[in-house]
Amino acid sequence: MKIAFFDTKPYDKPSFDLYGEKYGVEWKYFETKLNEDTAELANGFDGVCAFVNDTVNAAVIDRLEAMGVRVLALRCAGFNNVDMKHAYGRLHVLRVPAYSPYAVAEHTMALLLTSIRRIHKAYIRSRDFNFSLSGLTGFDLHGKTVGVVGTGRIGRVFIDICRGFGMKVLAYDKFPVEGLDNGDTVRYVSMRELLENSDIISLHCPLTDETHHLINAEALERCRRGVVLLNTSRGALVDAEALLAGIKTRKVGAACLDVYEEESDLFFEDNSGHILEDDTLARLISMPNVIVTSHQAFLTEEALSNIAETTVKNLVSFFQNGQCENELCYRGGSAEDCRSGKCF
Repeated sequence: MKIAFFDTKPYDKPSFDLYGEKYGVEWKYFETKLNEDTAELANGFDGVCAFVNDTVNAAVIDRLEAMGVRVLALRCAGFNNVDMKHAYGRLHVLRVPAYSPYAVAEHTMALLLTSIRRIHKAYIRSRDFNFSLSGLTGFDLHGKTVGVVGTGRIGRVFIDICRGFGMKVLAYDKFPVEGLDNGDTVRYVSMRELLENSDIISLHCPLTDETHHLINAEALERCRRGVVLLNTSRGALVDAEALLAGIKTRKVGAACLDVYEEESDLFFEDNSGHILEDDTLARLISMPNVIVTSHQAFLTEEALSNIAETTVKNLVSFFQNGQCENELCYRGGSAEDCRSGKCF
């Protein structure tokens, strides 16, 4: 099978070449992102492989269908960049529901430790032989309360890490995991209680209409003064303007962001020689208590291998069997359920 691979980066190729050769998948790598202007590049291919910042809207879906492309293989878990309602009946959408949960959870803790212990500032100082400790005072994680929004695989690994530091966990999830709440160090609570009682809040939930701007001005107003916010999930979970306002009023003590709502034209690219036109992101990065990384939480050798293997197996399963367990509509729902989004 021949697959058009969009938004290719150098770190993608080794794992995808390995598993592609093993399972008979032929890739055509394109550095450009998939969108209305580039969809034509998929002409003559059996399917396309896309990533988080590719645009798969109705126009792209219609063009892919017209060219005979049958399947979209997402090499990621999220699918908010795909018009799923329009895709129903036109394009089979496969995804990687889980790869290495440790990659994202560990990066989240790395961001938290870097922020509260001022590691990034100390590193810059010591490079200039400045060994002053002034302004580097942090705080212990032991005994602090962390609010974890989303208790899927990544959220649960992050909870385990936090428990290892002696932290108390308040968890929120629309679908609680049985056995996670022990009534003591880990408790499921309402979103309101989590906001009001957490020293640190970490987001590990998908982006949906319901979770869009989950952290907004109203939510931040409920938080403790000096709360630390972590987001390694999806950028639009956080209203960036509200976050900026919260930082200015000292309501937010620190923010660690691996994702950003308007990242699609910025992240994964070298923009160092350009003037940043996104004023909100520029102001966030300029804040001394904000750390921004470029959507790299997933970027470990283990995760890249997991992603490539699952993506390839998804494609092989679909083309050999006509179905795939990781197809987003493969839940036995009715056509009406799929069109309404209930089955996603």
